[in-house]
Amino acid sequence: MRTSRNPPPWLRRLLLRVIDIASQPLCEDTSADPFHLNFRYFVEEVKKLQEGNVLELGARNSVIRPHFTGKRYVGVDIHPGTGVDVTCDIHQLSTALSSLNLRFDAVVTIATFEHLVMPWKAVLEINKVMSTGGLLFIATHPTWPPHELPWDFWRYSDGAFHGLLNRATGFDILRCSSGLPCTILPLGTEKSTVGILGQPAFMGISVVARKTADARPDLQWNLATEEIITTEYPLR
Repeated sequence: MRTSRNPPPWLRRLLLRVIDIASQPLCEDTSADPFHLNFRYFVEEVKKLQEGNVLELGARNSVIRPHFTGKRYVGVDIHPGTGVDVTCDIHQLSTALSSLNLRFDAVVTIATFEHLVMPWKAVLEINKVMSTGGLLFIATHPTWPPHELPWDFWRYSDGAFHGLLNRATGFDILRCSSGLPCTILPLGTEKSTVGILGQPAFMGISVVARKTADARPDLQWNLATEEIITTEYPLR
């Protein structure tokens, strides 16, 4: 039975360390996790293109560019840095890339969608810069500690991506998998949290989708990021 007695900070840290050590036998090999397999599938499908333009969103200090050698590659990020060819807010993507006069056959974004204040608008912007038939890969989190604050807005489930990538927004989901297994350890006395420990949870989710058409023209979200929030994404 849980009690409301609060342990001192040193004891809490010690107990959490003990739990961490004791959980090691439960850890799984994630090298073949569906979360990773979706990226490998995406890379192999892009390699089949004789030619192609690849767009990476959230490209600053990224290490995935070498997977796409031989392709025209454009890296986008909200801050300049290594690997960034165009600096812009993804919510204004089509405007920022208009001068390139390119359509992209593949778009990849890893650990970025949780930082987008309006992911539904980002999906529409991505559609605008893609070729019909092109592939989109998104990797993000169903569960993860808060990070890159104050620009940490969303967590995603399989169902969330069916709400974002669908016939209306011009996409067909080919693969969508949660992965990187974990468990949630409640540390409060709320009765509603009893029984959560040991239930399946995941720290990663990845999706591969194909652009099938332009998004419906009535889908509009004519708001700029600065109209909603006044902070800036942290420069780290």
